[in-house]
Amino acid sequence: MKRVAVLLLALEVNLAHAEAGRLSVPNNATWKQECGSCHIPYPPQLLSAENWQRLMGSLDRHFGVNATLDAGDNRKILNFLEHNAGSGARYSADSLRISDTPWFKHEHHVISDKEWINPEVRSRSNCSACHGKVILGD
Repeated sequence: MKRVAVLLLALEVNLAHAEAGRLSVPNNATWKQECGSCHIPYPPQLLSAENWQRLMGSLDRHFGVNATLDAGDNRKILNFLEHNAGSGARYSADSLRISDTPWFKHEHHVISDKEWINPEVRSRSNCSACHGKVILGD
């Protein structure tokens, strides 16, 4: 009986930790539709406001793709991203890649290189492979 109680307590602690890791993302239809048409709409708090400004200002060469938006949608999305951006150097990367931020590296340091190339994962940018919809707070 004591063993069962310990196992249940461990399960509750793990569930509480998983809930604490869930990102709360405000709803923004334009961001979800435009950014989500090519990849998951990454939660704005995963990059700094300065990184979002640089990223949204260079959509004509967005990681090798022209992802240009009309000026109105670009402005709406940028305002949303800036307002909800992460703060501090831990959410900033010169490459503008979330996976290059100190936060990402810290949170994922236990993942082996072999796991990142697993055909079901494929890359560090495929959050849904491991987190499902949790990343969007759905």
